[in-house]
Amino acid sequence: MNNRLHFMCGKMAAGKSTLSTKISNENNAIFLSEDELLKKLYPDEIKNIEDYVKYSKRLKDMMYEYIIELLKKGNEVVLDFPANTISQRQWFKDIFETANVEHIMYYVKRSDDVCKEQLKKRNKNLPKDAPLIDEATFDAITKYFQEPKEEEGFNIRYE
Repeated sequence: MNNRLHFMCGKMAAGKSTLSTKISNENNAIFLSEDELLKKLYPDEIKNIEDYVKYSKRLKDMMYEYIIELLKKGNEVVLDFPANTISQRQWFKDIFETANVEHIMYYVKRSDDVCKEQLKKRNKNLPKDAPLIDEATFDAITKYFQEPKEEEGFNIRYE
């Protein structure tokens, strides 16, 4: 078994979830999606960016030791959680360093225009009860995005 942590960096609607699913299937890996977990644990509670930050932190705090244990036991793990800021990336670094495993951060680099087009397509295919994400929300979230730098010490694979 190959215990390695895979995780994603990229703007909203860049294709991170699609890539995460593909990597998980190709590697027969354990797949954990922040969006899916938040939706199930905190239904109807995330209304804005502040709510997301609050509940995302709770989820990460809860999952931290569990993910490390999965890795230490020889599992390949794909986390569809954003590594879009320096502080978010530190969480991943703490995990793979504590577990003492290899890692790959996939940087799904897309322009704002491509992401907005993909966001429009995604919104058309959402279930009726799913919230739509408009361009204003995309812009509000994207202003926090920090492109990863080589000096951060990650094994970056550009997609």
